[in-house]
Amino acid sequence: MDAMWDNAVSRRSLLAGAATGAAAVALGTGGASAATADGDDLERLYGSLAGEVADDYTPVSWRAFAPVRTAAGTLLAGSPTPQQRQEAQQALATAADRLVMIRGLRHLIAEYQNRNHADYTRRSWHDLPRTLAAARAVLGTDDATREDVVQAKNTLQEAATGLTPTAAHAFGDIRNDSFWHDTVGNPIYSQGGGVFRFGDTYYWYGVRYTGAEQYYNSPTRTYDSTFVAITCYSSRDLTSWTFEKNIATVSTPLWVPSEKETNDSTFSQMKNLADTSWLGRLGVVHNPNTGKYVLLIQMGNALDTDGNNGAVLFLQGDHPADDFAYANIQPQIVGVPTQSTKDQTVFIDDDGSGYLVFSGGTGRVYSYVSKIAEADSLSIEPAVQIGYVAKGREGNAMFKYDGHYYVATSNLHGWNSSQAYVIKSKTSDIQGEYTAEYVLPGTEKDYSHVTQTGFFITVKGQKQDAVIFAGDRWADFAWNGLGYNQWMPLSDTGDGLAFESLSHWELNAVTGAWRTGRDNNYLLNPEFAADRVAVTTLTGWTTRIDTDVSASNFVANTSPGSDSTRFALKLGASSPFSGSLSQEIAVPAGRYRLSAKARADGGLDYARIRITSRAKEHLLDLNQPTSEWHTLSFDSLLLPAGPVTVAIEVRSTTGSRWITLDALALTRR
Repeated sequence: MDAMWDNAVSRRSLLAGAATGAAAVALGTGGASAATADGDDLERLYGSLAGEVADDYTPVSWRAFAPVRTAAGTLLAGSPTPQQRQEAQQALATAADRLVMIRGLRHLIAEYQNRNHADYTRRSWHDLPRTLAAARAVLGTDDATREDVVQAKNTLQEAATGLTPTAAHAFGDIRNDSFWHDTVGNPIYSQGGGVFRFGDTYYWYGVRYTGAEQYYNSPTRTYDSTFVAITCYSSRDLTSWTFEKNIATVSTPLWVPSEKETNDSTFSQMKNLADTSWLGRLGVVHNPNTGKYVLLIQMGNALDTDGNNGAVLFLQGDHPADDFAYANIQPQIVGVPTQSTKDQTVFIDDDGSGYLVFSGGTGRVYSYVSKIAEADSLSIEPAVQIGYVAKGREGNAMFKYDGHYYVATSNLHGWNSSQAYVIKSKTSDIQGEYTAEYVLPGTEKDYSHVTQTGFFITVKGQKQDAVIFAGDRWADFAWNGLGYNQWMPLSDTGDGLAFESLSHWELNAVTGAWRTGRDNNYLLNPEFAADRVAVTTLTGWTTRIDTDVSASNFVANTSPGSDSTRFALKLGASSPFSGSLSQEIAVPAGRYRLSAKARADGGLDYARIRITSRAKEHLLDLNQPTSEWHTLSFDSLLLPAGPVTVAIEVRSTTGSRWITLDALALTRR
């Protein structure tokens, strides 16, 4: 069979014993015996083809296919002999394999014909009208071949990739610590995925879980992670996202042949994605040989309870926002002693090559990079180990900067927040030698803005490249603050890359420039959630105990916080206590507002926030008794540019006094 086969028919050729060439390599060569264990091969093949429609295929290929499908349906309505079934099955599979899909080409034409030449430079626009005309000609050719269709799709996408806007677009807002919404106001549900640029458009793929929906409605505790759908959003500026569709759901069929079984697994018994025990950690790669978009995702099999239930699942679509269909699974990757992968992400190199970055199963102590097969992107080549950490790491995510590859990981905290650890390639070889791991500077101050490493986005700007750390707030949904997706920029300090923990920043996706937003909260770990558990030393804050008054520890985080957040800061003790928590930050010159939510017994010697700059000191009194949370603020702080120390100071010479604080903020007016 031609290597440029359509995903809609790959599974059928396998069922009919007609899989050869690229399809056989990807899906197995078991013939009719590879079909379902509890149903007739012809019935299953016919059922899988029942939803295909003429508009998705060239007229010539459809006219050859349609009567064969009708004949198979008529045969099944009667009492055919085994030989008749086999002959009908072979004929139907052959006809299906010869279908030439044009659904994706039609979609791309509709997408790119809406571009306005006035918005782009003359040189970059030059190729798009010509490639659009050529693509329309192929679409209008009744007997167009697969090669014709794939070439038209590729050249059209390449022309769109090269479009250069005539003027720098406006900066767009990225606001963390909040739930994000799409362009019509609905919540964005996208966990454990990635952002990939096809043509001139970014596509964000991720998973929608029931727990995300529940947490959005009531962010007061953790919830579950039951799979709902794989979502797709699109944007050309990385800040305004349009919901395209659910590209796969629990009802998406699976067609796994028995040849894919390993260690007494039951993959071939799975009917659809409802039979998975876990789906997550995904990415999409475009394959120029087939013209397809291939999604790779970690999968667990709910029907298999002996522990050998993991595999990488491949789904495939004809355009970036298509209905994706089953294409393959790969339970074992050569070079990895354990089955399947852990915490994988997909990385696309500058030349378009795709790689899978992941940990091994047992202990997650090894990090690997595997190339995704160039031929059709439906298998994973042998793995190369690039890292080892005895304690184990998860949340593997790769980016490239200044000719080197970086892999960031997190602690094994069960989907909870973590500082980020990085290894860096010593050469330009993605599978070559890497450095020992080190902590990505800035992430230690608030556990990566209270996230776990998710993935990275690299913006190839007209003026500079920008690398975005896309952190996930999982924590079993989630209760580590509002929002699931927290995106922060990396900065080049001259001595290396550093993490910028910003609650509000602005990005220009055309130039690659970014800047701190006016609503940014300059305090780090202001809701005391970064530590994830009850502690007496808080990340991002320095504790000082006034031992001349008392050596008693007086610092803890307590749950819940204000507005049912996970934690708040509790200061006090049953014995006398005195001291402070402080952090030093850098701010631009301007007028600021300091605010905090407080709940206090009253009667402390003092409780206050002291802000010290090079110009003067400012004090905010907190020692006001109240049984309910209330907001205290200093609304007009004039601060010069440079370092500022923020200290929370408390003292009680009698003891048995407490004050609880939450939601601290230092923002520009």
